[in-house]
Amino acid sequence: MDDESHPRTLYVGNLSRDVTEILILQLFTQIGSCKSCKMITEHTSNDPYCFVEFFEHRDAAAALAAMNGRKILGKEVKVNWATTPSSQKKDTSNHFHVFVGDLSPEITTEDVKAAFAPFGKISDARVVKDMTTGKSKGYGFVSFYNKLDAENAIVNMGGQWLGGRQIRTNWATRKPPAPKSAQDNGSKHLRFDDVVTQSSPQNCTVYCGGIQSGLSEHLMHQTFSPFGQIMEIRVFPEKGYSFIRFSSHDSAAHAIVSVNGTAIEGHIVKCFWGKESPDMAKNPQQVGPFVAVFVILFVPD
Repeated sequence: MDDESHPRTLYVGNLSRDVTEILILQLFTQIGSCKSCKMITEHTSNDPYCFVEFFEHRDAAAALAAMNGRKILGKEVKVNWATTPSSQKKDTSNHFHVFVGDLSPEITTEDVKAAFAPFGKISDARVVKDMTTGKSKGYGFVSFYNKLDAENAIVNMGGQWLGGRQIRTNWATRKPPAPKSAQDNGSKHLRFDDVVTQSSPQNCTVYCGGIQSGLSEHLMHQTFSPFGQIMEIRVFPEKGYSFIRFSSHDSAAHAIVSVNGTAIEGHIVKCFWGKESPDMAKNPQQVGPFVAVFVILFVPD
């Protein structure tokens, strides 16, 4: 049958934040000629994803078989058919996202959507699940088209019972309730080009602070593993901060840009460089992990 009657566009998800359209095209064109690649990066904890369109159905089918489950920059990607534009995920990056925490294990995405629907038109909703077990991680996100609807949902749903637990609500993006509070919290949007040059290329350590409760090594690994290989994590729950050492400077910079000012378990966090020691800058291979990591570039308020 004619290829025009068959789907030629693939959805590629669970991508590392370091993946670019160019890299995807380089990988997929090895299988067949690609017409286009569109990367979607949302300002939530959701992983980036993209759509790859081939010129011919048979090449798209071959790419689906070859690339689904393959690792790209350390993450196992998911590849499915995106048969029609209506089946493609919506770009909600300009919408208003609400974090929903302390969810009971039995609560589903549909439950969350139904609970928040009275506050306005919802563009997206999901309960975050563990990739290995398929079980809920106990939190999720709801996206509204209208900012006022999102604000009302945060105010009215915080502390309400959903299933067997009282839920927590907060902003899940860098869009705070008011511009002034964004400045006060130091959560302004950072640029990768600025951050990557703020510390030497040998520095691979990120400071993450502002998590007043629930801080754990597991939580930090879940939050930061999408940005690259993590070499070591140190957490200080009583002080509300942690240090995450990556295998590369660029990975650490991507993590700072992406996580700073966002909500982790409902807490708006600050991220910046941990300071490397002079010895590390001269000869990083001979310095043990986290030497002088605990001297940060500036003291948080």
